[in-house]
Amino acid sequence: MENENSPSHVAFHFDVMCPWAYQTSIWMREVRDRLNIEVDWCFFSLEEINREEGKKHPWEREWSYGWSMMRIGAFLKRIDPALNDAWYLKSGTALHIEGRKPHDPDVARLLLKEMDQDPQIVEEALADLTTHDDVKRDHELVVSLGGFGVPTLVFSENERIFGPVLINPPTGEKADKLWHLITGWLEFPNLYEMQRPKMPSDLEMISDTFNPYVKARDWETRANPTP
Repeated sequence: MENENSPSHVAFHFDVMCPWAYQTSIWMREVRDRLNIEVDWCFFSLEEINREEGKKHPWEREWSYGWSMMRIGAFLKRIDPALNDAWYLKSGTALHIEGRKPHDPDVARLLLKEMDQDPQIVEEALADLTTHDDVKRDHELVVSLGGFGVPTLVFSENERIFGPVLINPPTGEKADKLWHLITGWLEFPNLYEMQRPKMPSDLEMISDTFNPYVKARDWETRANPTP
């Protein structure tokens, strides 16, 4: 079911803290490698979009879980975009698979060292206030397109999709098929939403998949109503 008009480029907006976006990113890398898709790994802040009125913005805090992680990614992206991809994969795997705490500055330094990068990049990224601008710019782009969460795939100014939202990301030909299904959706500009209701067995499987993340997080998940 190949889509002849399938895009060859996508901006994948993520928040390191989101377990759903992490699962989708694994599929996205599979598709990238198999179909030669150019992926630009971009940012979106769940902390900001779900911020309670009167609370500080993430850029007003000295250290803010997902936001600070993405500032490190922004710093690395300036050196080499592949480093931002590697940082997301490394920190995301640490949180969502291994149950580590990449949002702890000491753990973030250790992860950079494991990537053969200078652990001092944590301090350098936070000292460079323009990394706020990079994260904010990506975040505000999604908001301007009506976006509200991650993963959000942006193909062009008028072509964007929230999702796919999944666990057990497909590989091989099934990954290709999902890509063609997702991009085929772009042919229907007034098709806004499809959703599979979750049975108790689905919820149990999701809970098992997200267990490392739930144990490692140091915050309570809060989400504003979906538009």
